[in-house]
Amino acid sequence: MKILIINGPNLNLLGLREPEIYGNQNYASLCALIDDTCKELGVDHEIFQSNHEGAIVDKIQDAYGKFDGIVINPAAYTHTSVAILDALKAVSIPTVEVHISDINSRDEFRKHSYISLTAIKTVMGLGFEGYKVAIEHLYDFLK
Repeated sequence: MKILIINGPNLNLLGLREPEIYGNQNYASLCALIDDTCKELGVDHEIFQSNHEGAIVDKIQDAYGKFDGIVINPAAYTHTSVAILDALKAVSIPTVEVHISDINSRDEFRKHSYISLTAIKTVMGLGFEGYKVAIEHLYDFLK
């Protein structure tokens, strides 16, 4: 089993960006948690982060035939990107959406997620631990 973990814009600034919302841990800490979770499950994985919508779309398209599942935190693109939604629908790879914060308890515009229209599950508001929950859910779904 091989999964792709995609992180969207500004997640590379974890620890610096709004620590009252996203916490004090940095992006390397998030990647370490992902690596440890996948290792525990015996899952091959790749982590990808980009601040550019087109690069995320390209990565999703490139995942076709190479990955069994996707965990994605599209960050701000959650609320704006029909292109990422369409790419996920086109490749039909089971996808779990994850958010560090609870997007439903934030700004009104953040309450809408295009990605949730295709995701098999959305995990939010659990901090970094949400990635572990998302990976485990995808693992169970794919077994």
